[in-house]
Amino acid sequence: PDSSHGFCGAALSANVIHFWKSKEGKWEWEKIIDVENEPHPDWPIPVPGVMSAILVSMDDKYLYINNWLHGDMRQYDISDPHKPKLTGQVWMGGLLGKAPEVNGVKIAGGPQMYQLSLDGKRMYVTTSLFSTWDNQFYPEIRKQGGAMIMIDCDVENGGMRINKDFIVDFGKEPNGPSRCHESRYPGGDCTSDIWL
Repeated sequence: PDSSHGFCGAALSANVIHFWKSKEGKWEWEKIIDVENEPHPDWPIPVPGVMSAILVSMDDKYLYINNWLHGDMRQYDISDPHKPKLTGQVWMGGLLGKAPEVNGVKIAGGPQMYQLSLDGKRMYVTTSLFSTWDNQFYPEIRKQGGAMIMIDCDVENGGMRINKDFIVDFGKEPNGPSRCHESRYPGGDCTSDIWL
């Protein structure tokens, strides 16, 4: 609570902005992460990442970002908030085709909302952003539904890996296919204060 450092994400340009209060009491800012647009054969322009959320771990050590259209989740060590270091990256769905399946389930959509456990070791990621956008960018989600994936996060050395024993296929839900947007932990998580 004493730190003046903060971060915000710019969705379409897929940038992370770091802001802080200087010793002189002035607010400063800088762009510290810039996710490059990627070429795609079916697009007239390079595909932007579309970073729809950012999250900081409870110990302020790691910053997490998603790229909904690219299909990746990233973990950065922000021990030095001016110089983040990429320490983990996993792929799920997305338009770039790097991970069309996860744990045997075909993924429609890309990593969108995510929630981190209080100890920073478990992250749950869902794949639906907004039904109109889902239908435009991932039309197959109408028939397949969304998914929830669990990522194991290494809080000591940095790193991420998709948990091979966990996936929720919302396409197989009763009265489905369904889509999933956001998850919460009953005992609290990194973006709520119900555990205080």
